[in-house]
Amino acid sequence: MSLFNAFRYDGKRVLVVGGATGMGAAAAQLALDAGAEVVVMDFAEIPLEGVRAIHVNLAEQASIDAALTECGASVDVLLSCAGVADGTPGIEKINFIGHRHMIDSMLASGMLSRGSNIGFISSAAGLGWQNHLPELEEFLATPDFDSAVKWVEAHGKADYMSTKQAICAYVASQAFPLLKQGIRINGICPGPTETPLALANKDQWLGFGADYRGEVGIEAATPLEQAYPLVFLCSDAASAISGIVMVTDAGYFSSGITGSYPEAAPVTNFLLSL
Repeated sequence: MSLFNAFRYDGKRVLVVGGATGMGAAAAQLALDAGAEVVVMDFAEIPLEGVRAIHVNLAEQASIDAALTECGASVDVLLSCAGVADGTPGIEKINFIGHRHMIDSMLASGMLSRGSNIGFISSAAGLGWQNHLPELEEFLATPDFDSAVKWVEAHGKADYMSTKQAICAYVASQAFPLLKQGIRINGICPGPTETPLALANKDQWLGFGADYRGEVGIEAATPLEQAYPLVFLCSDAASAISGIVMVTDAGYFSSGITGSYPEAAPVTNFLLSL
């Protein structure tokens, strides 16, 4: 047995939620190539061959429950990748509340058990979540799907940044209770990545950090380049890692914090509420 096998997914069953396009599709393909049995759930049509495709609407609790029943059996790795942009009805459900309900349901039914891993896709927009922790903790304390929706409505948090901050806070807060059950949870905060969602909001999403990328001579990330760290974090090779949201932005955020690229400082300071 090779030591490198810890990076592989042989014999594992992987559920990718939001795997029809973009980073989710890349993660599904990567898991397949790593030896996994892959189930993909999405609202959109799922073109990837070699996976089991299940329709789900994360904005509807009943649809999530039905999709999990159809999926059946246990899951070794859950990759929560689905997300939509500002202006999409039900954004708070699709980007976070629906994912949380799915995780809670899978834990309750035993679909996620000791040895399982959860991987989330947040966003650079979620950075600085620590400065909003009291409010985020109040939101995360809502016990179920409906109460979470009501909280968002009451607090006016149905927006992209708020949902991505919620993911970051959720991952951090769940490291301890989930690890007591033998389950790890991690995520990534991608910088600009050429996904269909980003291309649909090209000026804002792909324009972000363009000056930095020009200076260092790189392009916006590909979906596969973001899938690599996500799939790694849920592999046995990352067994010592839990409760982190890895910043995968080619160093833009770090360069703003340290001032090594001063032009990034205003955005960094905004995200960190400095």
